[in-house]
Amino acid sequence: MRSTVIRVPTDVIFRSATEADLPAIVALLADDAIGAGREGESDRYLTAFRDVSADPRNHVVVADIGGEVAGTLQLTYIPGLSRMGAERAQIEGVRVASTHRDRGLGREMITWAVDQAKRRGCGLVQLTSDKRRTDAIRFYASLGFESTHEGLKLSL
Repeated sequence: MRSTVIRVPTDVIFRSATEADLPAIVALLADDAIGAGREGESDRYLTAFRDVSADPRNHVVVADIGGEVAGTLQLTYIPGLSRMGAERAQIEGVRVASTHRDRGLGREMITWAVDQAKRRGCGLVQLTSDKRRTDAIRFYASLGFESTHEGLKLSL
């Protein structure tokens, strides 16, 4: 049986992404079979990044290790009427650079995002993962996320 050693990065800094980080973020989004099929070169990334960054309820975050973008996620706060008007946090676009996988960075990123939602007073944190990402789904379940709903999407 193989022993797995998990090295949690202690030198990671979570910070708001900048336009200079955008090429690294896009590369992370495309760095797997699913992402490679839907990401590519486009001027729309810059426009989208600027729109997201201008919205105070949206945050594109990078996990910076030694000046390198080692991971990214988008954290969005959504106001709502359900759950007695509780705000919810949506985590999406979670990616870890292949050179930093299997060392605990993803766990640290999600824990950080959940802590941000708690500090803000959110009543719920939610995320979705493509059903083909079975390892990611197992990972989120190991962090306490439950598959309580069936998600549906309509590509336009």
